Amino acid sequence: MKALIAMSGGVDSSVSALLMKQQGFDCIGCTMKLYENQDAGVSREKTCCSLDDVEDARSVANRLQIPYYVFNFTEDFRAKVINKFIDCYEHGITPNPCIDCNHYMKFDKLYERAKILGCDYIITGHYARIEKIGDQYYLKKAADLSKDQSYVLYHLTAEQLAHTMFPLGNLKKTEVRAIAREHGFVNANKHESQDICFVPNGDYAQVIEHHTGKTYPAGDFVDKNGNVLGQHRGIIHYTIGQRKGLAISADRRLYVCSICPAKNTVCLCDRDELLRDTATAVEFHWINGVPVQSKFKCSVKIRYNQQEQPAMVEVLAPDRVKIIFDQPQRAITPGQAAVLYNGDIVLGGGVIMNSNFD
Repeated sequence: MKALIAMSGGVDSSVSALLMKQQGFDCIGCTMKLYENQDAGVSREKTCCSLDDVEDARSVANRLQIPYYVFNFTEDFRAKVINKFIDCYEHGITPNPCIDCNHYMKFDKLYERAKILGCDYIITGHYARIEKIGDQYYLKKAADLSKDQSYVLYHLTAEQLAHTMFPLGNLKKTEVRAIAREHGFVNANKHESQDICFVPNGDYAQVIEHHTGKTYPAGDFVDKNGNVLGQHRGIIHYTIGQRKGLAISADRRLYVCSICPAKNTVCLCDRDELLRDTATAVEFHWINGVPVQSKFKCSVKIRYNQQEQPAMVEVLAPDRVKIIFDQPQRAITPGQAAVLYNGDIVLGGGVIMNSNFD
């Protein structure tokens, strides 16, 4: 059996390659070049797609004695991920580009490349599991819930699951690093980046301005009644629930509760006013088909680092759902993903369109 290993240069994908070779697979390593360094507006050394990362991946591939390639997907990444990222912020929406990268790059472009190379499976270093029950393939949470990445994989189809493996799904990060050290991998203790790859310094607005060449005008901070509270720096600097960086004088803590691009205003509110119990998710993808029931109970995760919450889900259309949480949730954010779980099984997910802030 032949496997294409997506190797980022990090320890997770490197150990995944090792484990697949140990299982007897005919392995090919590859790194996806997703953007040019200037796309991020920073020096090469600070980017996760730097030459150093490619060399780390190549070093591991050489150590494992497997072929290694670099695939240039920069144009597709710019069109599908970076441009969408910019468009969302310009419209007051907070995107999750890691979800789009997995959707369009790893399990679209790379999946196509695997077919061309005659590979039976795509292998990544994600912490998640795939299980076949009867004739169906299911996406499940990782055994180590502290590392679980199933949230960013909800776009996977049943066909893709049948041709994908996550070798780290039952391992802890400490175990992965120990395996890497045991085999002398150069990246065994490599720092794990917490940033979006093309925003390595965490300054989203700077990257957006760099790409567009635009200056986003200042405007009014307002309250829910339209009263002016101060001046903001441009809507691309803000997201729902934000408190830090507002630079506004007030007698209490204020938070961003909505953004209106048409009026160039950012609405602020008290913390309690961020609580909402309803959200709508669109562009919804069901991994194993639309449920027979139009209403059902499950748990829902509305951001990557959140514990999922119990809710009632109403299927409004095959690609649209309404979510009613048992308990109000703080800062339900348009543009983020709402992912549904039945225990440790991922049912599907979609993009949060609104959260009744009006």
